[in-house]
Amino acid sequence: MTRTTERPAASPAARRAPAWAAALAGVLAGAVGLAVAELVAAVIAPGASTVFAGGAAVIDAAPRWLKDFAVEWFGTADKAVLLGTMGVVLAVGAAAAGLLELRRPPWGAVLIGAVGIVGAVTAVLRPDATALWAVPSLVGIGAAVLVLRLATQRLAPAWSSGGAAEPARRSDAAGVPDRGADGAGAMDRRGFLVVAGAAAGTTVLALVGARLLSAGATAVKAARETLRLPVPRTPAPSVPAGADLRIAGLTPYVTPAADFYRIDTALRVPQIDPAHWSLEVHGLVDEPFTLSWDELLALPMQEHHVTLACVSNEVGGDLIGNALWLGYPIGALLERAKPRAGADMVLSRSHDGFTAGTPLEVLRDPARTSLLAIGMNGEPLPVAHGFPARLVVPGLYGYVSATKWVTSLTVTTFAADQGYWTPRGWSARGPVKVQSRIDVPRGSASAGSVTVAGVAWAQHTGIGKVEVRADSGPWVQAELADTVGPDTWRQWRASLPLARGEHTLEVRATDANGQVQTEAEAPVAPDGATGWHRISVSVS
Repeated sequence: MTRTTERPAASPAARRAPAWAAALAGVLAGAVGLAVAELVAAVIAPGASTVFAGGAAVIDAAPRWLKDFAVEWFGTADKAVLLGTMGVVLAVGAAAAGLLELRRPPWGAVLIGAVGIVGAVTAVLRPDATALWAVPSLVGIGAAVLVLRLATQRLAPAWSSGGAAEPARRSDAAGVPDRGADGAGAMDRRGFLVVAGAAAGTTVLALVGARLLSAGATAVKAARETLRLPVPRTPAPSVPAGADLRIAGLTPYVTPAADFYRIDTALRVPQIDPAHWSLEVHGLVDEPFTLSWDELLALPMQEHHVTLACVSNEVGGDLIGNALWLGYPIGALLERAKPRAGADMVLSRSHDGFTAGTPLEVLRDPARTSLLAIGMNGEPLPVAHGFPARLVVPGLYGYVSATKWVTSLTVTTFAADQGYWTPRGWSARGPVKVQSRIDVPRGSASAGSVTVAGVAWAQHTGIGKVEVRADSGPWVQAELADTVGPDTWRQWRASLPLARGEHTLEVRATDANGQVQTEAEAPVAPDGATGWHRISVSVS
């Protein structure tokens, strides 16, 4: 007769693994999965990253009001906020998967697997993606599920009871203790910590490996640092000494590249080695061609100062900057391709899939220097601003003209094609409106003659006059600084007598054709904000 020994029933406390341990198991599993996916993506294609492909899909699917909200509240930090938010959501979801896997196995693993499959599908659907782009997410799924299973199987009653772990009831074929119907495991604290430590170490190693394998970024950095820009055949006029009024707090005439605004749809800045870059000019043309990097550098370059503005710039906002650009006229490239009759738009495409629709007549306008730019303020384009090449078009908001990391120009029609933002509710052509902004004073001033200064712009037309006033009083014409030409903003200043107390200052501009900046207030959508910039000043 076989003798059996009954073990005492575990107490409720001993049967329950703590929720925080299960949640930690899920978070560690998710971290391993994402890190491994990053490592695989670094080998296959950076764009196949689960996080960045998913983030790009979120940006594409975001409604206009959400995009406006993000730019208004976070400005150029909007992408960091998006990634941070995604991180929090993924961490919460992973924690939930850990709890689910402990209490209702294998549904936690199923949840992580479902998220990974969505990531794989999202990556494959990105522009220029191949079937291989699904591999990072799928490999990441496998790693995450493995860690989740190992970690939750090692959660033992000792976590709750503080005592020694109970002997295993039985082991499965793989030697992993079975938790039994009550969910109690048979491993102790040490087993869980070993798995957790291994998971954390794997995450770090995978991320370091992904970084080291990002040879593309290293090559691009080296290529940019060693690039010597060609001497322009047509240099820009020197900036007049009087173009910068040098008033403390006033925006400088030329915006340093480090301070130039950046608004685009790229969560991960494209890393393009110039040696592998080319520009395809095709579509409704008689002579399509592809331009290589070396061929571009051999063309006669031009320099031009141009102010660029984002359509999301609120009245008085800072999503605008002025720089010296070096490049080759886009109009000359189009003439080489010979556009066909009926074409009225050029659809430019970025390496990351973004598109912008620009009126063909603007790009062919001989009086407007639209550039395929390779330089900014005397240096190669910063990677974040389009290296190795981007478009710079005076007089149009960036969403219809300023394509960065540009790789294609398709001559087409507005009836047949749309840029990225047009189907999302923005206008198709996007001409820049007459605008002005008060930079100083900022919040307070001393009683007496107060210097009021700022910038005004009406790209390609030019600023003819700026006026300011206090407390709805009479307009006072401001002194205009010098300027290189009509494609840049102009600084201005005026003196207003202000007594002690609270005052409201307003500014309005008039362009070189006599068009006065409208007082009517309008939001940024669908084609740019309007209204007068007003600030409150406390005078003491």
